[in-house]
Amino acid sequence: MGAVSTTDATLRRARRSWYVYDWANSAFVTTTQTVLLAPYLTVVARRAACPGASEGCTATLSVLGVPVAPGSLALYTTTAATLLSALLLPFVGALADRTRHRHRLLGSFAWVGAGAATAMVAVGGDRWWLGVVLALVAVVSLTLSLVVNDALLVDVSGPAERDAVSSRGWAAGYLGGFLLLGLNLLLVSSPATFGLSAEWAVRVSLASAGLWWGLFTIVPVVGLRRLPARPVPDPAVDRTPAAPVRQLVRTLRGLRHHPQVLRFLLAYLVFNDGIQTVVAASSVYGQEELGFSSAQLLTTVLLVQAVAFLGALAFGRLAGRFGAKRTVLGGLVLWIVVVLAAFAVPRGAFTTWLALAVLIGVVLGGTQALSRSLFSRLVPAGAEAEYFSLYQAGERGTSWLGTLVFGLVAQLTGSYRPALVALLAFFVVGAVLLVRVDVDAGVQQARSGTDPVR
Repeated sequence: MGAVSTTDATLRRARRSWYVYDWANSAFVTTTQTVLLAPYLTVVARRAACPGASEGCTATLSVLGVPVAPGSLALYTTTAATLLSALLLPFVGALADRTRHRHRLLGSFAWVGAGAATAMVAVGGDRWWLGVVLALVAVVSLTLSLVVNDALLVDVSGPAERDAVSSRGWAAGYLGGFLLLGLNLLLVSSPATFGLSAEWAVRVSLASAGLWWGLFTIVPVVGLRRLPARPVPDPAVDRTPAAPVRQLVRTLRGLRHHPQVLRFLLAYLVFNDGIQTVVAASSVYGQEELGFSSAQLLTTVLLVQAVAFLGALAFGRLAGRFGAKRTVLGGLVLWIVVVLAAFAVPRGAFTTWLALAVLIGVVLGGTQALSRSLFSRLVPAGAEAEYFSLYQAGERGTSWLGTLVFGLVAQLTGSYRPALVALLAFFVVGAVLLVRVDVDAGVQQARSGTDPVR
């Protein structure tokens, strides 16, 4: 089983529809995950922990009986969402490979997540627990939808096209995130102009990201219907509810026949943990350690989005010349520079911070887009979603170890700067592991060998 056969015209139309899902979900990733939720949830948590005295608050919240510092609540929420995703992802991948219409599964996960993201407008007062619950639902749903979306890359492009197609998808995502973030920047910067308080401006912005995600998801769900139904295993083989579990076990056993896939997964899990933690913690770091306002943080991410649109396309071109693996390794070197530079930014130095944002924009989308396309060439045909479910364990929003390390170091030291330095290990170790991946051998293994019959 592989990518379905279809006409060139139908494939081009389906591909354009596929690009739109990156456009759709990136609004949530940028406005909510990257910029507003962590700082806002921190404010709400401190309000609950120290009513009337949020400044200098040293009290903790009780989360299922565990004391949690308000400043680390958002980071731990991301960690919990990632662990839950890690449990569900392999089963969702097995299910996606057994369904004829992956786009329907994509829409189901996306709309659940978008609904939770929109409901964040209700997070206010001291209702930090509501923010935690909605964030868990939204982030888990996003992650599950992404494994289906990544598997669809194989259905809408051939091996020679995937670096370019994947990069264009990421570029579309940055452009969509840029546009909504620009509108939210106006809202948060001048809430009185719209008759809102500063807090309500943030809450409305959170809801807008969910609405954007949900509405634009209609495009890929409808557009991908043009693809013929995928061939699936003979129903007589196994139709029981436990079939996806048995399929997953066979896939994990089959990894021994695809050692380059396993090596790449280990490398990606490590270095992407570093990338996602930098993204997830950047707003908290900017607010708490460097003293920037919500408007300044929105401006920063807006700049990152604008540069990342061009950066993703540029990395796609570089991959065509130097190869995806070498280009990703170059990107990891730049990420090390980013972390060291961020550690050295003085408090209140917003211009220096913006210069760093430009560098982040250049490298952010390119490393992830090329990692996705590189991995797609290593997986055996017919098991794309299952293998991408393992890949998604290290994808954006699933940096459980990185956020846990960052949150613990910040809580133990009382500063986010040493927590940032701890992230260097993820990029160094990830690069070392990636060097050991033999891409040519992996492609040959994917072509010559398939997973056991399902």
